[in-house]
Amino acid sequence: MTDTTAFKIIDAAEWRQAVAEGAYAGSAVDLADGYIHLSTAAQLDETARKHYAGRENLMLLTVDLTALEDTIVWEPSRGGALFPHIYGDLPVRAVTEARPFTVPA
Repeated sequence: MTDTTAFKIIDAAEWRQAVAEGAYAGSAVDLADGYIHLSTAAQLDETARKHYAGRENLMLLTVDLTALEDTIVWEPSRGGALFPHIYGDLPVRAVTEARPFTVPA
């Protein structure tokens, strides 16, 4: 894939912990699946609606994929679309923006 930016929706408390520790190990779903789920700009709305609708205290992280080197693997998911997955932790230094995020219920 040629995308150099992807997005991660995360609980605000998890983001504060990641900043304190320097890296994010993933949500409960990420840990269970063995990788951190990310979405491209084109995939973000559906991911938000499907997995985060109505949740509060969320952050949207903009992730620089070029900073993650070989930990990114593009794998098929919904409808065969390729999604970026991080095999390892997400270092805070790879996040170029973190902002509050709301998904309508």
